[in-house]
Amino acid sequence: MHVGLLGFLLWFMQTHRKSGITMTTIAVVSAGLSEPSSTRLLADRLGAATVGALSTAGRSTGDPVELRNVDLRPLAHEITDAMLTRFAAPALTTAMATVVEADAVVFVTPVFTAGMSGLAKSFLDVLDKDALADMPVLLGATGGTARHSLALEHGIRPVFAYLRAAVVPTGVFAATDDWGSDDAGTLDARIRRAGADLAWMMRASRRQPQQADALPEVVDFASLLGGMQRQQ
Repeated sequence: MHVGLLGFLLWFMQTHRKSGITMTTIAVVSAGLSEPSSTRLLADRLGAATVGALSTAGRSTGDPVELRNVDLRPLAHEITDAMLTRFAAPALTTAMATVVEADAVVFVTPVFTAGMSGLAKSFLDVLDKDALADMPVLLGATGGTARHSLALEHGIRPVFAYLRAAVVPTGVFAATDDWGSDDAGTLDARIRRAGADLAWMMRASRRQPQQADALPEVVDFASLLGGMQRQQ
């Protein structure tokens, strides 16, 4: 089923390129470990704020804007396998293609030990080192208390700077107390500001369109093993 999904994704992209139809896409990556997840909630709201800002600013001549969610939690085993074998399974390949093909990325992770979660970092590690070059990126993070808020700037932003992503100035950290409290309006204002920053960065982006079919072809381990046996 995953192979068929990847095939459909490649067909969809190629067909729309040939027909001249364009679509602005934003990959919304959530590294939340629970279900439901405040990390996913923050990611969704940041994505929606960006779409709203693009619509208000009139980024394009009527081209639709689509949010494409990439939840890392269901991909945890495949990400680990890719770290160990350097081969990505079909579902992970689809997620990687979604990120690489996007016009922008919203990336939200819970904070662990003053940095992003191991799941989030591992996903970045299996991407090609140039996959996010010049990519407009909006960063978000969640944590139990406001004491973790500086991790966004000191533990997460430098990783994306190393990957040469175009990270927007405003990052959004949401502590547990930010949800449903008297300060919720402050969180809403930060989300709107961050969405407007990403919309501006997308309009100024110099990133060239990337193609999902340019990603390395996935070869399953059984086929590789069969080739080795034939050589012997």
